[in-house]
Amino acid sequence: MNGSADEAPERGYDPALLRRLLRYLRPYAWPVAGAIMLLLLSAGLALVGPELTRRVIDRAIPAHDIGLLATLAGFYLAALVLEFLADYGQALITTLIGQRVMYDLRLAVFTHLQRLSIAYYDTHPVGRLMTRVTSDIETLNELFSAGLVTIFGDLFTLAAIMALMLATDWRLALVAFAVIPLVWLTATVFRRQVRQAFRDIRTRLARLNSFLQEHLSGMRLVQLFHREAASAGRFDELNRDHLGAHLRSITVYAVFFPVIEVLTAVALALLLWYGGLRAIGGTLTVGVLAAFIQLTRRFFQPLQDLSEKVNLFQSAMASSERVFLLLDEPVEVAEPVRPASLPRPVRGEVRFESVWFRYSPEGPWVLQDVSFTAAPGRTVALVGHTGAGKTTIISLLLRFYDPERGRITIDGVDIRQLSTATLRGLIGFVQQDLFLFSGDILHNVVLDAPIGETEAALAARRVGADRFIARLPEGYHHRLGERGRSLSVGERQLLSFARALARDPRILVLDEATSSVDAEAEAQIQTALAELMAGRTSIVVAHRLSTILHADEILVLHHGEVRERGSHRDLLAQRGLYERLYQLQLHGEEGRRTA
Repeated sequence: MNGSADEAPERGYDPALLRRLLRYLRPYAWPVAGAIMLLLLSAGLALVGPELTRRVIDRAIPAHDIGLLATLAGFYLAALVLEFLADYGQALITTLIGQRVMYDLRLAVFTHLQRLSIAYYDTHPVGRLMTRVTSDIETLNELFSAGLVTIFGDLFTLAAIMALMLATDWRLALVAFAVIPLVWLTATVFRRQVRQAFRDIRTRLARLNSFLQEHLSGMRLVQLFHREAASAGRFDELNRDHLGAHLRSITVYAVFFPVIEVLTAVALALLLWYGGLRAIGGTLTVGVLAAFIQLTRRFFQPLQDLSEKVNLFQSAMASSERVFLLLDEPVEVAEPVRPASLPRPVRGEVRFESVWFRYSPEGPWVLQDVSFTAAPGRTVALVGHTGAGKTTIISLLLRFYDPERGRITIDGVDIRQLSTATLRGLIGFVQQDLFLFSGDILHNVVLDAPIGETEAALAARRVGADRFIARLPEGYHHRLGERGRSLSVGERQLLSFARALARDPRILVLDEATSSVDAEAEAQIQTALAELMAGRTSIVVAHRLSTILHADEILVLHHGEVRERGSHRDLLAQRGLYERLYQLQLHGEEGRRTA
């Protein structure tokens, strides 16, 4: 991911961000209400113990009333059991809420990622996006399951304890409250330090994941070029940065919690001193002093919990900034509000009308005033040097990008008015950059489309893929490894070709589709294509000119412009760019045969 997304702007408490997080709790209003009620019950039960202690010391023991002592002890035990049950129920409900919210968020992020244009993935590393979907959302789960709801319980507990302390003896209460300003100051410093520490951790984790994803995917090149030592050095550097960020957060913790413990001890010492003086003077009972000591311990526990929740809250705020930056990423290739319908029957005529395109507003034009028509039943081939704009034309037709000027139509309808599902459902696409999913052969041919095994096998047979499938141990149910690397490049290309043909598309788009198959397989594919292209629009990007000799029209692209167009014979007669390309390839093939 780019720097702006990884290192979100430095902000303190952001009410708008918190309100946006709270929206994800709306579907679970009743469980949240139940959790809050259990928290309030638990907080109320926490006050029972000190009050019962006061009565035991001030009434039951001086009166030698064994019955009252047993009754108060029974109430104390019952209160502890009820408090345990309330805490257990609250923890169960809040954990469930956190898991459900995490599920909803993760689904929302993944759905949005699928809607983003291909241009977004050109500039955002996959490893950093994975951090958004996994680590950052997991942090938000901790906020909802262990932080946000329990804050209400801690606040209520604090308010109830303060009220009881003031009602019991306001002088002792003020003594216990004397250290609160120091606690607040400590928590403020801690909050500022821990927010930056967790921001650093998340940023460095994203960089670490990005590096891992890239280098594990490219491990063959790493080993081939003996880059193991250099890669290990770079990983060590990133790993040390990540470790350093964690150690800084640990240092903040190591200072904060002991300070809170010291301040709690100071409050207890002040209580013992002042309360002891009053007890000696007869203005305070020992039971009240014992109850105050218990209340003070319980008072500082939610204070400490709240300070810890601040840490969780700061971490979640840093993560939510990045998650929402991702969710707010605009969808550049937007679905039409009211998708148009194509005339029936669909003919599949593709027309480019004065199309201009560049990948960034300030960048150079990749396509300039490109116009052509690919009629049904005819084949249009795109040729030219690397970077001439051939693959960009295909990407625009598939609506991976939208042109800056001009328009592209199918049967006279602007493709921007069609839903992407309708548009891409018309097109059978085979690309040079092959990609297969983990799963069996059949799944990679049909990709969950309503296509039976018989139709999939027919498509594989027509392109010659059945030859190697028959040799696999389980045939069409043979499971492939990651990206289908257990197959050769040629086999993967044949399989991707079968995938395109299985949908019986109206438009065939081949982007260097035969560049990695041998001569026999290419001949078989060409034979199948001759039959399949009948009645279909075919657009072929070819590096090897021998594969498009029989195309109805060949467009010669140069620096994003259509410089020449015509049949193979006509273009050779023009003795221009195409003739030079053809001669270069012809001499190259002769050289290879001679060698």
